[in-house]
Amino acid sequence: MGISANDVIPLSQARANFSELAEEVKAGAEKIITRNGQSYVALIDAKRLDHYHRLERERIHLLLIDEAGRGIDDVAARRVKDARGVIQSIRRHRSA
Repeated sequence: MGISANDVIPLSQARANFSELAEEVKAGAEKIITRNGQSYVALIDAKRLDHYHRLERERIHLLLIDEAGRGIDDVAARRVKDARGVIQSIRRHRSA
């Protein structure tokens, strides 16, 4: 759903008409409230906000799965080293 010019409202107008705005948002609209001519906050339905949060969590999970896949590929291609061995090597190098 796109935002139209009617969905951009100055804060002073939002204060005066909050009940009507809340009803419009509950019916599916999204409102951008401005302050001093700049975007300030958005008014959206709570269920839609929950949906956006779920989408963001899913995106994060997909990124983590992708990173894990790359890590597995690195192990298979022997592009990784054992952490204990690296730490021992650093210690030996420092003591030399």
